Amino acid sequence: MTDRTPSPRVLVRPLLRVRQIRQFTAEPPTDDELAAISHAGRWSGSSRNTQPWRFIVVRDRDALRQIHDAGLPQMRSLATALAAIAIVVPDEDDPLSIAFDEGRAAERMLIAASFLGLGAAIAWALPALRPLVGSLLGVPDGWFIRTLVVVGHTAPEALGPKSAPGKARLPREDVVFEGTWPADRKDA
Repeated sequence: MTDRTPSPRVLVRPLLRVRQIRQFTAEPPTDDELAAISHAGRWSGSSRNTQPWRFIVVRDRDALRQIHDAGLPQMRSLATALAAIAIVVPDEDDPLSIAFDEGRAAERMLIAASFLGLGAAIAWALPALRPLVGSLLGVPDGWFIRTLVVVGHTAPEALGPKSAPGKARLPREDVVFEGTWPADRKDA
């Protein structure tokens, strides 16, 4: 590393600034922004490169409102949203692998939205809500939606601190261990 090369911590700082945004302005994201975000999801890694997902870009405010109303509190970010990207996955025998791949795609889209200067949140459809979401978005049998990446322009009120200063994350020494789990630590 030269004197002009930023430190590793400086280089990863943009990732540390990505956060869940659940309140949005009345300005919708552009078609190009939504295409770029879904493109980032499409290019996420997956187990054995199965690419198990399909994506539905949702701009129908009535559908978003119905999902919000039926899925509270997990769908609270849809209250002011004008767009979301639903991750559609197959209802197959390997749900753990599919859920892992789905999570990777969702997080990648959350980061992509942040890189574009947009806010985003990951919203979950609990099992009881999935038939409604599938029906509203025309999902065929054998597929379901568990995750929606809600995207928009961040409302000013969403930028306030969510935790007291110094409380947003556990101290590093409580979660990062070198080599092995410390013998004096029994917490899980």
